[in-house]
Amino acid sequence: MDESEDVPKDFIKLKSEKLSVDEVSELVVSPYCGAVSLFIGTTRNNFEGKKVIHLEYEAYTSMAESEIKKICRDVRQKWPSIKHIAVHHRLGVVPITEASVIIAVSSPHRAESLEAVTYCINTLKASVPIWKKEIYEDEYSWKENKECFWTNSEK
Repeated sequence: MDESEDVPKDFIKLKSEKLSVDEVSELVVSPYCGAVSLFIGTTRNNFEGKKVIHLEYEAYTSMAESEIKKICRDVRQKWPSIKHIAVHHRLGVVPITEASVIIAVSSPHRAESLEAVTYCINTLKASVPIWKKEIYEDEYSWKENKECFWTNSEK
């Protein structure tokens, strides 16, 4: 395979179905890369002493996808050797232990892909309009990301 046949691609998906680590990681595999780095964000069963039953995510889908595309462009500027990027985020109900977000990045060497994955999740939490509702045993709470730029503007 000629490297020109394996052009860099971005795979962005927001969906209500269960996310697959295998599917996401397979999207970014390339014969030109020796590294695939993954971040998997899962639902935990507790928050600040409260028992979490599940999470629910909502998004302004077209705007969220647009913001994720911007993140991918930024990654490619910062780390030009990055080959493929996949960002899949679940919407709706996400049970305990299941993935809310999976990010995968391939590159020739590990340092770039590890740095890019970290950048992707931190920037996603700070700038993408996806909202999380934590459902507890007897109440619920909409959560804001501490990293989110619009939540800190009036404080």
